[in-house]
Amino acid sequence: MQVKSLSLLTAGVVLGLVVMAGCAVPHVPSRIIYEDPVNFVRLEQDSEVLAEWPPTHHAHPFLIEPERLRKILSGLMVQEHWIALKRWMRGESPLVPAFTDEELTLLSVRLAEALAEANYNERVTFYLSEPQTFARRIITTGGLYIQGTELHMLLGNWRIIYGIPAYGMIYDRRYPMRPTAAKGFDLRFQPTEAVVPINNSLFDVIIANAKDELVIDLSKLDSSGPSSSLRDPCLKQETDCEGS
Repeated sequence: MQVKSLSLLTAGVVLGLVVMAGCAVPHVPSRIIYEDPVNFVRLEQDSEVLAEWPPTHHAHPFLIEPERLRKILSGLMVQEHWIALKRWMRGESPLVPAFTDEELTLLSVRLAEALAEANYNERVTFYLSEPQTFARRIITTGGLYIQGTELHMLLGNWRIIYGIPAYGMIYDRRYPMRPTAAKGFDLRFQPTEAVVPINNSLFDVIIANAKDELVIDLSKLDSSGPSSSLRDPCLKQETDCEGS
């Protein structure tokens, strides 16, 4: 009887280990570029990049000045999803900057560093958090990569209140490009002329395989030149400048 009980106990332990192994979340190889107690920027291997298929390779390493990257990040906007009744009463939801000034200062420098160090099969991910209590924090997470002249940007979470579970995996830090809850927003960019449309097939939409990225054509930003507000004041008042 004791032998039978011991066998059943052993079988239960083995079964439990098998179940835990089956439920284990695969590790994503990564390397840290920047980290402090509440934020990080790191490089992750992109599973969609195939070494034997060059068209999937990212254009990394990629050099960009932090000032230029800050201007691009400043153009990222978030538009929250409103229910039909609310849209009928108030119209479309407003566009809100995706990042605060403090976040832009951090990201523009650290993301530029990461892009300069990235390999062709890596993408840059970031994690920004604001602790509220011991077990709650407000998080903004996402990632980006360069292909050709296009910047691919994704926000997994935007100012989401994340409750740290009492047990189990803490997903928000481990997988910054994945949403921790249903996404209630869309990522936009200004100027809209630089946005590259993504054509998802109906089949991809049905099986939830549609691309959740914002694609920005950097060459269009370059060709547009600086805005009039950033030009020399004499360009606005040519007559006065000629006479001076």
